[in-house]
Amino acid sequence: MSQRARIALLVVALGLVAAGVAVGGALLLGDDSDAAAEQTGAATGTGAGQPEPPALELAVIDRDDAQARSLRRAEGLYERGDPEEAQRRFEEILARDPGSVEAAIGAAVAAWPEGTVRTLQQLADEHPESAVARLNLGLALLAEGDLEGAQAAWRDAETADPDAPAALSAEDLLNPSSPPGRPQFYVESYPTDVAGMGIDDRIATLTRRAERSDRARAWLLLGSTLEQAGHRVSARVAYDRAVRVDAQSVDARVAAAVGRFDKDTPSDAFSRLGPLARDHPDAAVVRYHLGLLLLWLANLDEARKQLTLARDAEPDGFYGRQADRLLTRLAGIE
Repeated sequence: MSQRARIALLVVALGLVAAGVAVGGALLLGDDSDAAAEQTGAATGTGAGQPEPPALELAVIDRDDAQARSLRRAEGLYERGDPEEAQRRFEEILARDPGSVEAAIGAAVAAWPEGTVRTLQQLADEHPESAVARLNLGLALLAEGDLEGAQAAWRDAETADPDAPAALSAEDLLNPSSPPGRPQFYVESYPTDVAGMGIDDRIATLTRRAERSDRARAWLLLGSTLEQAGHRVSARVAYDRAVRVDAQSVDARVAAAVGRFDKDTPSDAFSRLGPLARDHPDAAVVRYHLGLLLLWLANLDEARKQLTLARDAEPDGFYGRQADRLLTRLAGIE
C-alpha cells in the first residue's frame, strides 16, 4: 500500500471514531485499500496484467432505505466476483423501480462487456445531472483502455452534481497520487441520540435541529454529518451558516476552512486556516485540522508539528487526544 493510502486509512479511521459515528467508508477508501490501489493504478496507466471487468461504484452511502440496502448488497456480490447474481439482483430492483439509475448502472456493469459502455453512455445522456452515471461510464471506458475518455467522464461527473458522493469518487480517480477522500471537520461530542440512526435519518434530524437553533454548533453537527455522507457542497453551506450565526466561533471558522479543501485548489482551505493559526496559536481545533489537511499533501513533518501543537495546547481535551492518537500512529510512517 502506498504511503498516501496508508495516511488516508489512518486519518479517516481515527476521525470517524473520534466523531463517534458509524459511516460507510466505501466512498472514501473503497471496500478495501488494495482495491482502491488497483483502481488508482489503472487510472494512471500503471496497472499490469490482463484487462479486467470495470469496477462498480454506486456511492450509495447517503441513504439507508430498503432500496439502498438492496443496491449495496447487489454491488457487494459484483465486487466479490459474482456478476450473474449481481445482475439478477439489480434487475429485480429495476422491476420494482424502473427509474432507479443506480440499478440500471449496476445491471449494465454486471453484464460486461455486453452493451455496458453503450448503456452507460445512454444513461448519462438521459440523466445529465447524474454524477454516478458518469463515474461508472468512466470506469467502463477505463476497462476498455480509453483513459482519456474515462478522465473526461470523471470530470463531467464532478460538474454534473458536485454535491453527490459519486463526484468525490470521480475526484479521487482524477487525482490518483493523492489520498482518497477529503479531510473533514470533526466536531466534538457527537450527540449520542442520533449516532445510531441511519445516515438519511441522521441528516433529517440534524437539519430540523439546526433550522430551529440559534447556535453555531447545531450547524457544525449538520455540516459534519453531510461531509460524512459525501455531500461536500451542502456541508460547506452548513459551515458557512455556522459562521453567520456566530462569527467569533473559532470552531465554525475552522469548519468553513476545512470544507473548502479541494484537491485541485487546496490553497482555498489553507488560506483560511493559516490566519486562524496566527490569530489563535493555542487553539487545538485549529492546529489539529491544519495537521489533518497537511496529511493530504503528504507533508508529514509539518503535519506532525501542527498535531504536536494541538496535543500540547489541549492534552486532556478532545482535539489534543485525537492529535496524540494520530501522532502515535504516524510514528510508524516514514
